[in-house]
Amino acid sequence: QVQLAESGGGLVQAGGSLRLSCAASGRTLGHYAMGWFQQAPGKEREFVAAISWSGANILYADSVKGRFSISRDNAKNTVWLQMNRLKPEDTAVYYCAAGARISPATLARDHEYDFWGQGTQVTVSS
Repeated sequence: QVQLAESGGGLVQAGGSLRLSCAASGRTLGHYAMGWFQQAPGKEREFVAAISWSGANILYADSVKGRFSISRDNAKNTVWLQMNRLKPEDTAVYYCAAGARISPATLARDHEYDFWGQGTQVTVSS
């Protein structure tokens, strides 16, 4: 069992930056692909970014390419999402997730992930 805890969300003006963290406990993250997903009010959960267990494979949603960056440190059991040039449409609850059986082809599939955090709110004002 893996417990995930997100932090770093908050209120920021458009054009600003936030760095989300996802800290894991219970098991080492070294064997898990990690993903970030967002859910805005009234919308379905959407893929944002993901990174394979080794860091060799990284995938971003088109909407965040060039603005967001995902990274991980398996020794610290932590994954980060650096969010730059934020836009009001980035406003959502952001969730991190861990998956043990995810291939590079399935990094964006939320149903492939096994464990989820509680989420952290990101609000971008215009």
